[in-house]
Amino acid sequence: MSTDTDFELNQWLEMLRSPDESDRLVAVKTLQHLGDDGAIDALIAALQDESTAVQKIAVTALWELANPVAVPALLDCLASPEEDIRSEALSALGELVSSEHLLLLLDTLKREDINLQLSVLILLRKIHDAQSLFAVLKFFESEHPQLREASVTTLRYLNQVKHCPPALLLLNDLDESVRRAAALSLGHLADEGVVELLSQALTCDPDWQVRRNAAQSLAIHANAASIPAVVTALKDEHWQVRKFALKVLQKIPSEQSLSAIIETLADEFSDVRKEAAIALGMLRNPNAINALQQALNDPDRDVSIYAQRAIQKIQQDA
Repeated sequence: MSTDTDFELNQWLEMLRSPDESDRLVAVKTLQHLGDDGAIDALIAALQDESTAVQKIAVTALWELANPVAVPALLDCLASPEEDIRSEALSALGELVSSEHLLLLLDTLKREDINLQLSVLILLRKIHDAQSLFAVLKFFESEHPQLREASVTTLRYLNQVKHCPPALLLLNDLDESVRRAAALSLGHLADEGVVELLSQALTCDPDWQVRRNAAQSLAIHANAASIPAVVTALKDEHWQVRKFALKVLQKIPSEQSLSAIIETLADEFSDVRKEAAIALGMLRNPNAINALQQALNDPDRDVSIYAQRAIQKIQQDA
């Protein structure tokens, strides 16, 4: 560092200690623009400034410097009473944390602060380490639905975790946001009874987003045992549930679903009709030809295109 550059940096570091908030704001903004690693310690100290404006700029400056040495201090910001600071710190940490910080994150997770715990659960998704499982499981029984939802969501990001019986219980949680997250996470688990639970959620859960998510997970499992529930879901009151139920039947073509799929070619939503045409193409049953030919005149261009493709697939097998 040249003498001139050193002098310039030092004057702003000195101003950052000024009792005048406006001076500190000028100083922290300037340090942000300078982007000099020599300011890291001062910027970390500024995270404790009485001015939330100074704090937020300091968080952003540390984010831009991208030096992992700031990670512990930024983790403390996740417990800030100011939502803007928590959000900025989480964004910064999303880029700065790595597998090297796993133990630090797990230790931080023990602190009794819901905002901090929520953020750390999100950060653990970036690391994907199954060593986090035990710590994550503790939040499945939290009194806070936000933590239950965040933890079961984090579960599906952990590498090589294929069995987690406690997660199955969350599909019956009283909070719909928890059930929605659980329904998606169960798509990545191989526990006994998962397909049965998802099938039940698909047909019985009062929340349409849970039913839709259950269908998405059943498409991942592609298990024929879910077909009766999926066929029932083709008459669901919400179009997204019908749409994703058809995606399941694309993965596991079944003759018993033929008539139900043909009926959805007349669905009021074009997205559903398109998925029906695709499903019939996968089924390759000649009895679907007449219905598909009518779908060639569908007002939605995509539907007619996929109907034509389905007809071609069926005729190729004839």
